[in-house]
Amino acid sequence: MQGLRAIAVGLVVVYHLWPERLTGGYVGVDVFFVISGFLITSHLIKKPPRTPKDLAQFYGRRIRRLLPAAFVVLAATAAAARLVAPPTLWEGIAKEVIASALYVQNWVLAGSSVDYLAVENEPTPTQHFWSLSVEEQFYFLWPVLILAVFWAAGRARLKPMALVRPAVAMVFAASLAFSVYATATEPGSAYFITPTRMWELAAGGMIATLTPLAATRLNPAANAILAWIGVAAIVIAGLTFTDATPFPGYAAALPVLGTALVILAASGHRLSPATMFAARPIQWLGGVSYSVYLWHWPLIVLLPYISGGNLGWLDKLVILAATLVLAALSKTFIEDRFSFTRAAQSLVPTYRFAAAGMAVLVAAGGLQLAEVGFRTQQAQQQLAAAENSNDPCLGAAAVANGAEECQPDPDVPLVPDPALAKEDRPAAYADQCWSNSPFTDRPVCEYGDGETQVALVGNSHAGHWLPALQVLAEKNDWTISTYLVSRCNPTDVPLQFDTQEKTDNCREYGDWVLDQTTGGQYDLVVTSERQSVPVQGESWKTTEEPAVEGYLSYLAEWDKAGTNVLVIKDPPYPGNEISSIPDCLAENDGDAAACSGTPSEWHWIDPLYTAARELGSRHIGTVNLDGYFCPKGSCEGAIGSVVTYSDGSHITATYAKTLAPYLEQPIRDALRG
Repeated sequence: MQGLRAIAVGLVVVYHLWPERLTGGYVGVDVFFVISGFLITSHLIKKPPRTPKDLAQFYGRRIRRLLPAAFVVLAATAAAARLVAPPTLWEGIAKEVIASALYVQNWVLAGSSVDYLAVENEPTPTQHFWSLSVEEQFYFLWPVLILAVFWAAGRARLKPMALVRPAVAMVFAASLAFSVYATATEPGSAYFITPTRMWELAAGGMIATLTPLAATRLNPAANAILAWIGVAAIVIAGLTFTDATPFPGYAAALPVLGTALVILAASGHRLSPATMFAARPIQWLGGVSYSVYLWHWPLIVLLPYISGGNLGWLDKLVILAATLVLAALSKTFIEDRFSFTRAAQSLVPTYRFAAAGMAVLVAAGGLQLAEVGFRTQQAQQQLAAAENSNDPCLGAAAVANGAEECQPDPDVPLVPDPALAKEDRPAAYADQCWSNSPFTDRPVCEYGDGETQVALVGNSHAGHWLPALQVLAEKNDWTISTYLVSRCNPTDVPLQFDTQEKTDNCREYGDWVLDQTTGGQYDLVVTSERQSVPVQGESWKTTEEPAVEGYLSYLAEWDKAGTNVLVIKDPPYPGNEISSIPDCLAENDGDAAACSGTPSEWHWIDPLYTAARELGSRHIGTVNLDGYFCPKGSCEGAIGSVVTYSDGSHITATYAKTLAPYLEQPIRDALRG
């Protein structure tokens, strides 16, 4: 079994360090799931729990085996993150430390995976606890199932195995069916949640109920070949799968069944994988695989905050060496000591340790959240003071008034504070004015109560203009009605989402918006988009031209109806250059220039704006405010002491408000058609 563990952890670590070289290395987690399901089921079948005390003893063994090392890593990670990670990440890390300590991290990540804005967040150093959470939830539920099956067999006077196999098979089938469904409908959350993964653990459980092939009359050489086929299946998945592979679903069957085949073969033949697995380095790596898994990811996430950049080869080799050293120490002084010390066999100290460890970690996370809350309160007061100061050089006004009048002052604190800037979003988020995946909702929110009716249409890059429009609505007696959708672009071409349902729903949403806004109900439609996904069937390299065509026909419908439309060009944003402007500013406190770039570096396609310019209709106007983001050829993460972006592409609500004066005249012109 150590050989399979070595393969599993090797796949995961290499994938995390060199994802471009081992694109499917994440399947190592699936190998671990099958191994865990096999070992736990084997144990439970040999010593089935029959009373609550038996269950308590089983859980106690799991606590002593797994929690000590996990608690040490979580505590060390929380402390290290507080010292080296920027303040913008403290809240997210604290929440995930708590979730990891309570073994619900997979559900937290499942929730954030369907949150478009959260997807752009920096990874936290405890994210890898999602798989451990799945296993712990399995360890909690599985012995209860086995106990119930043995009890039912006793009541029916049947041999226990006559019911164990069907019960395990039912869990396998139900979970696999749900995994396929969930992966096809919401793959982001499907990757993390327990019901989509239970069949992988049940696959190992099913093997535990069968006779090993090595104990049958099967030819030993043939059995060895079967074992190699299983290893090959795992390796093929690791080499050929990518982040685009729908997973887990059907695809997970390759590494899962490959692992199951290796275990079922149980071949000790000299030509089998057992010869390779018997090598001392592989046996050692398998023995420390749990600690390797625990330590490698925090090192990968936190080291760049020390080294000051992306991980190079030397950094990765240091991480690899440090991981192996820490794993060896953890195995010797934590895992083995807690697992085999006689004093730890008593249930009371075991459960007391688990409760105390969780309480300490939850308290540490809570203290960190309290500190974040205090800093946020101070930042909000600072922001309110800045907005009420009538500073002629605040935000975009610094560009309008020129460098001579508005000299940058590095001693003036940024507003919002970078940590607060990450949450500085339009009111539409708090008001739940979004059609989120799978785009079946049709929310419409109104801001203002004036006679002039303005519709704001588009995805989140239309939504981030709402604060500026609210300022103008209050000043000019307008009403802003929002038709906002996350990621989807209202257009006439299908977009490439991760499921066909989302693609179809996005098209339907765009048709609905067009119908709602072309009947003369609105004096003006303001729209802006980010091309978040490519056109269906196209790559990013080929998507611009068909995307423009889709917008040309869509805009033409508004034009034919005589609807006045103003297209706001999507401003340059750092995107791949800088994943989060607030994080960058927090890391480079006092050096905002480190978070800047050129227009060519921050450029992204804007097919909606291109289509509007090509159409050349008097009803379809355009406005380009790029100069307020990239004055004098340099795109800035902070302008006029205001943080410009709340992440890697969305404008902060504060900076959007300062742009209102420069958006007013283009809107007035557009209202006149």
